[in-house]
Order: sequence, then structure tokens, then C-alpha cells
Amino acid sequence: MTNITRRTVSKTVVAACLGISALFMTAPSACAAPVVKLRLASSLPADENSSFFIWYQKFQENLKESLQDKIEITYFGNSMLGKESDIVQQVRLGAVDLMISGTSIWATLVPEAGVLDLGYLFESYDHVGRALDGKAGEVLTSILQKKANIKALGYGYSFGARNVYTKKEVKSAADLQGVKIRVLPTQNFINTFKAMGAAPVPMAFGEVYSGLQMGVIDGLEQDAANVLDAKFYEVAKYCALTQHVFAPLLLAMNNAAFEKIPNEYKAAFLKAAADATAFERKRALDAEAKAFGELKKRGLTVNVVDREPFRAATKPLWATFTKQLPDSQSIVDAVTAAR
Repeated sequence: MTNITRRTVSKTVVAACLGISALFMTAPSACAAPVVKLRLASSLPADENSSFFIWYQKFQENLKESLQDKIEITYFGNSMLGKESDIVQQVRLGAVDLMISGTSIWATLVPEAGVLDLGYLFESYDHVGRALDGKAGEVLTSILQKKANIKALGYGYSFGARNVYTKKEVKSAADLQGVKIRVLPTQNFINTFKAMGAAPVPMAFGEVYSGLQMGVIDGLEQDAANVLDAKFYEVAKYCALTQHVFAPLLLAMNNAAFEKIPNEYKAAFLKAAADATAFERKRALDAEAKAFGELKKRGLTVNVVDREPFRAATKPLWATFTKQLPDSQSIVDAVTAAR
């Protein structure tokens, strides 16, 4: 019997890990370390109720299939790396490699990104996809790259359109007049709800439930999945299907972080992101239908309202926005052409 010494075994293991033999040069090795390690920030948790995590999970799965373990992305959810308003700056500077968020937060760095929050700009999420996969997305991606130092890897869908949820029933545009509605603290959302006749109240998401209970606000605008998850339906028992905004998601990557990826892996990396975007979009549409079904079981009354008065009232805001930010006009034109 051949005498195998400890030194012989040690040399064999080292040889395998270094890929000296042809076998280990061509096959994935358990000893191989990732070529690139990246950190991804998210404000949402790592679970199936999170559109951000669903996107990340599929992206990671696609990367593993195409590149094995050569690129490792760690998901930091629940704002572990900081508030979104801080993380956008960190991604711009390269302190954080990637971020999944709504596009709205990027308007704090790139005002033109706020064009996607204009009331009634989009008619559906299919419309969002057509526009952002085409000319509108090309223009916005270029602006984000120049002004925020990021590469847009894809535009996903939120878990449904944003609608109005109130403590008192809203069946028409007239019923919304003067109603105190919590909105995102961005100018476009504030202006949109003023034009719709409501009294917009910018408020942190974490204060909404107590604000409804105490009468600080009469309602909120949000997507169905978040209303279900945060249990707002316990206080705001009526929904008016205003569908005023179809807010997209953005997977943003620092330009320098992207350049860390070896050239031979970049095509597979971008394809993994594109495939994850397509997957997340389908899941998002399913999630909205599922959330509304559950909300109705829990007592939410849903009203279809005539959106034309709201659409007519908010349309002038488009011209105001593009006059202030001329580069956004081509995005509006491209979105309109994609209807």
C-alpha cells in the first residue's frame, strides 16, 4: 500500500485550490473565492413580501447559474446600512455598491428622475415597462449615469399602482376635496394631490398608522401590498382606485463598482439583472391582485372612481416640471409615445 504522508495530502489540497490541474481549471471548485464581492442596500426586509428582495433573490440565483460563485452580492435589508436618503449618496460615492429602491428617492440627487412621479404619466405597469425598456429608459439611464455616477441595471415594478385609502368613503373626485392625505415627502406628490383637490400631508411612513388613529391625517396613498403589510386597512377601511402613480423600482449600481467586474463576466452580469427584472415584474403584478383579494377579505371596501377629473387636473403639472427641468421633456415625450 502506498504510504500517504500529511505533507503529500497538504500539497494535493493546495494544488486543487490553486487550479493546477486541468480538471480544476475548468470546473467550479469549493475552494474558489469570489472574484468580486458587492454590498447591496435595501430599506425592505429579506422576505417574499418585499419586491426588492424578490428582485435580489432572482438576480443572485441567475448569477450563480451563469458565473457560479465568481460574484457575491450580500443583501443588507431593513435599512441596515442607513436611510435611503443617505444611501443614495453612498452609492454615488461608491461607499455602497448597489441599491434597490423606488426611483423617487433618486430625485433628491437627480431632479429629472422625479418625472416618473408625475400624476397620470403612466396608464399601467405594462406602459411603464414599454417606456423604460425603450427611449424613456435610455434617456433617464444616461442622466443618472452622468449626474449620480450610477449604472441603472433595471427598472422593476412596485407591488401595484398607488391608490387612495381613507377613513371615509371616496366615490368621486368631489369626495376627495380637502381630505388630508399622507403623501411621500417629495414635491411632485405634494403638487399632484393639491391638484387633485386633497390636502397633502408629507409624513414618514412609520408615523402613518398613528396619524390615522389620531386624526392627523384622513387617509394615505399607497400600493395594496404595503397597506396589507402595515395593516393600514384596520383604520382606513376604504380604497378609491385613483391609480395616480405607477412608481417604478430601480436597481442602481455605482459605476466604479461595475468596473470591478472583469470584462469577461460583465455580459452575464447584465443579463442576470435583466432576467431578474422580468421575473420581478411578473411577481409584482401577481402580488397586487393577491393583496387586494386579502384586503377585501379583511373588510376593505374598494371603489372604482372616474379618473378623468384627476387626470385633467394634474396634466398642467407636466409642463411646469419640464419647464424647470428641460432634459426631462424627452422622457415625457418618450413615455407618451409608448402608450
